[in-house]
Parts: sequence; structure tokens; C-alpha cells
Amino acid sequence: MNVDVSVIVSTYNKVDWLEKVLWGYTRQDFRNFELVIADDGSREDTKKLILDFAQSADFPIRHLWHPDDGYRRSIILNAAILASKGEYLVFSDGDCIPREDFVRTHVELAEPNRFLSGGSVYLSMEVSTGISPEDVVSGRFADPGWLSGRGEKLGRHRLRLVSRDWRATLLDHVTTTNPTWNLNNASTWREWIFAANGMETEMQYGGADRALGSRLENLGLRGKRARFRAVLLHLDHDRPYKTKESIQKNKGIRRRIVKGGETRAQDGLAELIAERAAGGFLEFGPGNESGAEPSWNAGHDPEGGRSSAKGRKS
Repeated sequence: MNVDVSVIVSTYNKVDWLEKVLWGYTRQDFRNFELVIADDGSREDTKKLILDFAQSADFPIRHLWHPDDGYRRSIILNAAILASKGEYLVFSDGDCIPREDFVRTHVELAEPNRFLSGGSVYLSMEVSTGISPEDVVSGRFADPGWLSGRGEKLGRHRLRLVSRDWRATLLDHVTTTNPTWNLNNASTWREWIFAANGMETEMQYGGADRALGSRLENLGLRGKRARFRAVLLHLDHDRPYKTKESIQKNKGIRRRIVKGGETRAQDGLAELIAERAAGGFLEFGPGNESGAEPSWNAGHDPEGGRSSAKGRKS
């Protein structure tokens, strides 16, 4: 499929983890994509790391940032969506190392009226820390034998590390797990994200991605399983931003979305466009080390989506 692709990766002050992730994107066997880093206010070391990779990579790496003012991941993700140029959007996190076929798999499995739901293998802190850039570049970080030799107890997740051949395809077809929209490994067409008005700004940690997924489903999208074909490895980390209050609030919002059949975020992309000047957003890159206001590619009518678009139902 000949399509422009944007991979949007969120991060916040996890420079060691992000370095491993960036090495993972440098070894992708599909190169026609831009990488957009949605940075929720990280320190200067993150900026320097991304700039170093952007100067040497053979694909565009863009760094979208706003000031650190608490957990505002949904806002910076919306800014990254607006700044992205692709018509197909792949989402992941700065603590998830992609296997070398990750982007290609998302592109090859894309279908009209569908979103893709990929799979993750969660690693222990010991193994996460021990993975080196050389391990990522060589590809052995995703080898189940190599991981087991370092003490990782893979269990049934070992199946997610089979080669992407008939076995992975069969496993995706026979699994009974529902395909869900999880922002560490999901993708769909740009116009659907705009139709749903992006992320809900008020939602913090715990279910903000699933809320977007519920709205996509209310718009008519169906999930497509790629748990055994689109694979990444999730590095362990703490979650100081996780609170019981945010979890309960988000659950209430998700219940409202499902019960009411909501299709658009109440405070999302359209509202961010109106508030852009007050957002403090900067884009960093080669030749632009001090940062500048990002150029946004709204591409659609943010108040109502598009009347006709690739994959939309008539």
C-alpha cells in the first residue's frame, strides 16, 4: 500500500528507555514514515537524544513538546496528531521497542473501516534495564530464547514472538481476545481520528486511549486483531501519575461514551486548534534547536470531520 504514514510516540522523562525505542525505529524494514515524538514536558536530555537521532536518521524524526505541568499526555498527543503529515497514523509509547517489522505490519494490515490492535510483551525491570542498543539493533531483544536466557518468564506471551508467518496469522484468527484500541500499539486512518476529535483532554492516566477506541467503534469502526503480527516489547517502569481518582473518573467517562453512543471528544482536536496560541507548544529538530511553533496539518473540518473520506461509510 502506497500511503504516507506517521508513527506517533509519547514520552516523558524516560530517556534511557526512549533511546532503546528510537534504535528500534532505525532498524524498521519499512522506511516510508515519519516519527513524531509527543513529549509531555521532558527535560533537556530527552531533547538532546531526539535531536541526535534526527540528525542521523534516514526518515524524519520530529519532536513536539509542551511545558511540564503535570500529566497532560492527551493534550500533547492531540498536538502531535495535528502536526503529523500521514494519512495513516500508528500510535505507540516511548517505553515500547518495536520489532523490525512493526511499521510494515501496521501498513500492510490496514483496511478501510478498521483499526488495528497490536500486541505487547511486557518485560521485567531487570531485563528492561539490561537491553542494550546493540541488542535492539541486532534484533535479539525480541528473540524468545535470548530473553529466556536472561531470566524473562515469557509464559504464553512467548507465542507473540513467533515470526510473522502463517503461525502468527493463525493465532490472530483463533484468539478470542477482543481487539481494543490501546495507544501503545494501535493504528487507523487519519480521518477517523479527526472524526472522533482525538483524545479527550480532561482524561489522565488510565483509559484515555480506550475512550478514543469506544468513540471509534461508535463511529462504525471495527477492530482487527494483530496481537501476534504487530509486536513490540514493553519496558517496565513505575507509574507515579497513576491515581485511584483518575482511574475512577476515566471509567465514568468511558461508561458515558458507551451508554450515550458518543462519537466525538468534548474537548479535543478542534478545541486545541482554537487554544493553540496559549498551549506553549514547540517543535525541535535539526536547524531548529531552540524550538518553534509547530506547523499543524488539520487536514479536515475539525468541527464535523469530513463528509467523505477513505474508509468512511456512506
